[in-house]
Amino acid sequence: MSWQKYELGELLSYEQPTPYIVEKTDYNDNYKTPVLTAGKSFILGYTNEESGIYDSLPVIIFDDFTTASRYVNFKFKVKSSAMKILTANTNLVLPKFIYYRMQIIQFDSSTHKRYWIQQYSKIKVAVPSLDEQQRIVSKIEELFSQLDSGVETLKKTKQQLKIYRQAVLKEAFEKFNSFCKIKEVCMNIVDCPHSTPKWVSIGKLCLRTTNFHRGYLDLTEQNYVSEETFNDRIKRLKPHSGDVLYSREGAILGIACIIPENTEVCLGQRMMLLRANEEYSPYFIMHWLNSPYVTNFIKSITGGSASPHVNVGDIKELTIPKIELHKQKETVLEIESRLSMCDSIEKTIDKSLQEAEALRQSILKQAFEGGVT
Repeated sequence: MSWQKYELGELLSYEQPTPYIVEKTDYNDNYKTPVLTAGKSFILGYTNEESGIYDSLPVIIFDDFTTASRYVNFKFKVKSSAMKILTANTNLVLPKFIYYRMQIIQFDSSTHKRYWIQQYSKIKVAVPSLDEQQRIVSKIEELFSQLDSGVETLKKTKQQLKIYRQAVLKEAFEKFNSFCKIKEVCMNIVDCPHSTPKWVSIGKLCLRTTNFHRGYLDLTEQNYVSEETFNDRIKRLKPHSGDVLYSREGAILGIACIIPENTEVCLGQRMMLLRANEEYSPYFIMHWLNSPYVTNFIKSITGGSASPHVNVGDIKELTIPKIELHKQKETVLEIESRLSMCDSIEKTIDKSLQEAEALRQSILKQAFEGGVT
């Protein structure tokens, strides 16, 4: 069966998103219309705006700077003009078919510029008859459905581990009934610089809150600043191993971790640093900050804000169990012996999720090379 080659621009017409850009970003899950981005987050929130809603469906939204794309079959608004709305020429191609085909295009989008008109739309792809396209789409979605079922089970297990971790912390701390304020057990509690770092490709390590995980700092993805910027950002206090970090703003508000040994870093944005005095274990402080006692309190003072945040002053006034150092260390050992099992299971789950994503790409690749039957 013959496949004919077309430029993407022949298969997809584009529309600028300007008429559909949301006016206000005070999103609320109770509102009706989703606000979309073509990137990983996809649905940024929901708006109650009633005009400028895109409804000529289905379409593909295309990030003009990263070339990421999303298939959309529901009414929506968009966040910015940095995208194209792509409509399939249904005489030649099914929207789902060309969307899936786009997911395996190898394209270098490292230069910060718009790509659709001058480059991406010129890419040639081969397409079969519409009947064959439908058969391929049906087979892809059958395989994806099986894959998604397994992924959903993995994600549920991961969520259960999160609940178990909180139960471990709750149980570990519920026996204490004497408290003091965190500012009394820390030598320093400092905020990050209130400026956006100027990022460079090679230099000194600067943290982002995306590096923060409950109980550990994940430096798999590293971001750098120049030595000059680094020195400027450590003027208030130079972070060192054993310092507790706490995310104080945004979607990942309320996560505590510790700077590991032999790690030189400066603080990015939306975080603070706590340095324990000699009478307190930084690990005890970290686990306390991650416990449901603190987590629930932080939720209560930030409410339902779309951009929740806490200040250094809020954290200084938090209470913490007042106990001897040896009992702190016993509590830390008790917590970490139980959480280590969770960490091991979670690593296995994460590996399986990565393998599932690789399998998804393999399914698509085979589909367009005639390997899906």
